[in-house]
Amino acid sequence: MKTHLIKNTTHQMKILLVTRNLPPLIGGMERLNWHIGDELSLKNEVLILSHTKAKRLSPKECSFFGAPLNPLAIFLIFAFIKTFFICLKHKPDVIFAGSGLTAPIVVFWAKIFRKKSIVYIHGLDIATNHPIYNRIWIPMIRSADKVVANSTPTQDICLHKGVSYNKLTIIHPGVTFPPIEKDQTLINYIKNKYDLNNKKILISVGRLTARKGILEFVDYSLPTIIQSCPETILVIIGDTPIHSLNKNLQSKESIISMAEKYAIQSNILFVGNISDDSLLSAWYYLADINVFPVKHIPEDPEGFGMVAIEAATYGTPSIAFSTGGITDAIQNNESGILIEAGNYKKFSEAVINELTNSSSITALKCQEFSKKFSWKNLGKNLNDLL
Repeated sequence: MKTHLIKNTTHQMKILLVTRNLPPLIGGMERLNWHIGDELSLKNEVLILSHTKAKRLSPKECSFFGAPLNPLAIFLIFAFIKTFFICLKHKPDVIFAGSGLTAPIVVFWAKIFRKKSIVYIHGLDIATNHPIYNRIWIPMIRSADKVVANSTPTQDICLHKGVSYNKLTIIHPGVTFPPIEKDQTLINYIKNKYDLNNKKILISVGRLTARKGILEFVDYSLPTIIQSCPETILVIIGDTPIHSLNKNLQSKESIISMAEKYAIQSNILFVGNISDDSLLSAWYYLADINVFPVKHIPEDPEGFGMVAIEAATYGTPSIAFSTGGITDAIQNNESGILIEAGNYKKFSEAVINELTNSSSITALKCQEFSKKFSWKNLGKNLNDLL
């Protein structure tokens, strides 16, 4: 991650970002919050309160304050107390919650110190039906001065949960654009290492949660795809998250067990989590299709689908179920193909068609679509909101 070295000091505000989601934790929310801090620090003074392990990787232009990562209750207690002292000493103009998790802390102290509060909402932040969360967190989210939704469907859920339309705005997560240049030497090395020459490559990037639907994809789609295209390899980049608040998880073992049922385990390659951006970019360039078989789970929606934007940045189309914020992250027939949620037959057919026929979805079309989601645009939208 690259930190900006020049700061524009005009109209500078002091912003406190409170979030548990920062690297080295892995996921879209973690990358997003890192870039929120980084982009805002271009024109503002930014203070970040997060878990102590995040200090080493936090944006260099931001002042950092730490709290224990685990257990969750201890993080929230420490974050609550530290926010008080930071407000007392540093007097931020705006207190920003990087997700719904820290909304009560941000909104409470913003009201006490008469500051502005902003809460960035992801799908699960607002859709959950947990009784305690609905009793405490949702009212605090409603009380924020501004609520930022990560997609149109997330905004719709916010409205359903009683968030005022006048408080809402949509600011999509972003990607690094232009992308890292293609490293053919690294790509060739990967091909040789994993014996991928002359193979059709499907990739899945993300944490192994029930919502991501990889187990079901292996059960309902992959056997059909391999029957038509025996040279197909599904590359799974990611792992079961150990620090996730979402406990509906899948595992490498369960996916392998499912593959063994159809004798296709040799067509699946697990490479684990990848934190090296250059290595991840090589996989995106190498892939023929990014498969995104996210399940439609009303109480656990896909808030946006940043992986689809990342894939498009490298010219790789996505095939996905049309559910949640994915409808914002994929332009149908431009950066990928959207399939009716749960229709694995059509999903399989779409993948096979892309692998065997000349596609109208070009790398250029994908990149043109992804360009508007650059982190630079995220920063502009956030500063406009401020």
